[in-house]
Amino acid sequence: MRLSIRTAEAPDRADEILTPDALVFVEQLHVRFAERRDELLAARGARRDAVARSGVLDFLPETAEIRAGDWTVAPAPAALRDRRVEITGPATPAKMAINALNSGAKVWLADLEDASTPTWSNVVDAIATLADAARGDLAYTSPEGKTYALRTDAPLAVVVTRPRGLHMVEKHIEVDGRDAVASLVDFGLHCFHTAKQLLERGAGPYYYLPKLESHLEARLWNDVFVFAQDALGIPQGSIRATVLIETIPAAFEMDEILYELRDHASGLNAGRWDYLFSIIKYFRDAGDAFVLPDRADVAMTAPFMRAYTELLVRTCHRRGAFAMGGMAAFIPNRREPEVTAAAFQKVRDDKTREANDGFDGSWVAHPDLVEICRDVFDSVLGGRPNQIDRQRPEVEVTATDLLDVTSAPGSVTEQGLHTNLSVAIAYVAAWLSGNGAVAIHNLMEDAATAEISRSQVWQQLRNESVLADTGATVTPELVRSALDEELERLRGEVREDDFERYYRPAADLVADLCLSKEYTDFLTTPAYELLVTQ
Repeated sequence: MRLSIRTAEAPDRADEILTPDALVFVEQLHVRFAERRDELLAARGARRDAVARSGVLDFLPETAEIRAGDWTVAPAPAALRDRRVEITGPATPAKMAINALNSGAKVWLADLEDASTPTWSNVVDAIATLADAARGDLAYTSPEGKTYALRTDAPLAVVVTRPRGLHMVEKHIEVDGRDAVASLVDFGLHCFHTAKQLLERGAGPYYYLPKLESHLEARLWNDVFVFAQDALGIPQGSIRATVLIETIPAAFEMDEILYELRDHASGLNAGRWDYLFSIIKYFRDAGDAFVLPDRADVAMTAPFMRAYTELLVRTCHRRGAFAMGGMAAFIPNRREPEVTAAAFQKVRDDKTREANDGFDGSWVAHPDLVEICRDVFDSVLGGRPNQIDRQRPEVEVTATDLLDVTSAPGSVTEQGLHTNLSVAIAYVAAWLSGNGAVAIHNLMEDAATAEISRSQVWQQLRNESVLADTGATVTPELVRSALDEELERLRGEVREDDFERYYRPAADLVADLCLSKEYTDFLTTPAYELLVTQ
């Protein structure tokens, strides 16, 4: 066998998940597709370098016929025709999974990516939890004796699983002497253990695909799906995928991405935080024109963000696909009624904008927000399951519109600098401790928000941005000083052993990422190295 488990660690239920047949299937995926994945990652870098030299990113001339063509994706299966509210969250621990399934949302995005720390135990436990959910027998009893079970008085959320991105590796499995491709591990184990059970229960193996940068990457995933369905003996078209348009190059290839996946496509999602992170990453050396204001100032109403979401809705509905809105990161704080009321209103405003723009549903990060999102979409959809028939032919978006970052109101401030560093440190520390979704300052933070936080600091340093509130220039010395202040403040909020074990190495990593002359594409790459060696 060309695949082997690299670690002696055997997480709970590993014998159920890492079975010989499951590992053979994962090995088959690697033998057929890992080399293409490597080539596509290399192509990402080459394309980014070309854009950096030319300063130009545009719609592809070679795929103009696809954009102009009259085609649609396959009709949605019954289980995915109504997606008006989707709750997101990690698939482990089981208690959180049960709460998500019971939340009243139409869909649960079971996140193995940005909201999950890929410890070996988390990876295995997430698949085991999803396998239990697929059979309908997921349950959990807390150490205190409290029992959590799937509700029987109302429908459960339909599970849509998000594997890790193509750039990630899984160091606990090797194939031909190399780290396994994390996305193929996640997809392979999940599909192997759940596909037939999900189909028997009237659903299917449904996926969210993250971090795609081109239609060629979508083509790779389509080929993975075709192979997997044949190998597992399930009908072609059983697998459905929703692609997160969360990178700036993908925004220029929405039609092409849907076309490549047309027999398996369900829709596209507006992944707002990763999208902003991608803009910084792609145009990091393009000068002041691409320096974003403070993260909190970049609203979805900014003209370049409106162009992105309007184009997404128009593209999806023209092709018979779902347009899914982005995350409302605000979360309620039951101990602070005023904070909760403000969060509820912000979520309502955000979802109202999306529903009126033509989105078919949207994301929330907390069960208390499900009802708000549902009520907003109910008021627009009425008795319809979606509004795919709303075509939006009046929308016209150019490359200039998508790249008009200077249209965003707001400024770069000292408070924003401190917030970025604080969030980045606190999130990475939580991530290193095994928790990938964290409430910070009444916002649900995941890897995407940490990415934009550290990337903004890097970009401000490289452009010697001037802080609007103090007049100071962002320098390495200023960043180090602000980072030390935030680290000391966090020290007073956590246990000393947690501080030394997680927060200090997190601060060191954030400092390296922000102050390095070379930009690191994903913070989770060096963070994963820390994770597996700590």
